[in-house]
Amino acid sequence: MDDRRSCPKTRPTQLASVEVSALRDMVTSIEFRHFSIRALALHAQRIGRVFAAPGTWPKHIREHGGLRPRRRLHPPKPKEGIRTTRPNELWHLDVTIIKLLDGTRLFLHGVIDNYSRKLLAWELVTKLDPTTTCRALEAAGRHLADDVPTVACDSGVENVNGKVNALIDTGRLRRVLALVEVSYSNSMIEAWWRNLKNSRLYLHTLDSPTAVEKLVAFYVEQHNNVMPCRAFNGRTPDELYFGTGGEIEEELAERRRQARAERVVANRAVSCATCEPRGQPAEAVSRDAA
Repeated sequence: MDDRRSCPKTRPTQLASVEVSALRDMVTSIEFRHFSIRALALHAQRIGRVFAAPGTWPKHIREHGGLRPRRRLHPPKPKEGIRTTRPNELWHLDVTIIKLLDGTRLFLHGVIDNYSRKLLAWELVTKLDPTTTCRALEAAGRHLADDVPTVACDSGVENVNGKVNALIDTGRLRRVLALVEVSYSNSMIEAWWRNLKNSRLYLHTLDSPTAVEKLVAFYVEQHNNVMPCRAFNGRTPDELYFGTGGEIEEELAERRRQARAERVVANRAVSCATCEPRGQPAEAVSRDAA
């Protein structure tokens, strides 16, 4: 029998064809898609359709097919977040928590530029204080001329309070609340926090605020000045922020072309016992190939 693994006569206790069909119908039914398999097996017994142990159901689902109608419907999300066209057009402000080995919590405030991904300022403190946010924003604005950046942040108490409001009221900054006043999120700086922790902090012993501060300072300097960004074709955030390093992309393209040419020459000059004719030295083979 094509639909059975063994003969029903030799395995009389296996599920009958009618029961297997009912099992498959219940598994693939939209009516029961919110049931777990175990709950569905017990429900089938209560309504008198299939009397099989819950552990038997997965085996028959694998053997006879039974893809559950679980297609999830989500609202469309943009594949790429908001992007600006110049530095100091949009900043992202956020705070993250870093735990030490003894359970002490540190609060790291940061401001990152949307266009260049440069971390403009950061503050590491042991207590969540609105003045820390003000200091970070003031430090980020040390390169400002006539620009009035828009600061995207969440609606946490560290970002929405009297002292920060007073700084915004001076007209030097504009503030928008992510996912409240605008539809986009504050994901850029949240992704930067994740990279900082996984690539630097979690690889070291976090036993004191001083140790964390040194680790953060090193990573910020490397991120801004040394590590090229793939989105910028080899330029660093500092080079993009200050408008330098425009020749980097052409230089790297020329170096790649030279490396490919040198690679071809080096590979053609190499030979082995398989590709060398007997009695002919490798130099002769290379000349003949040329």
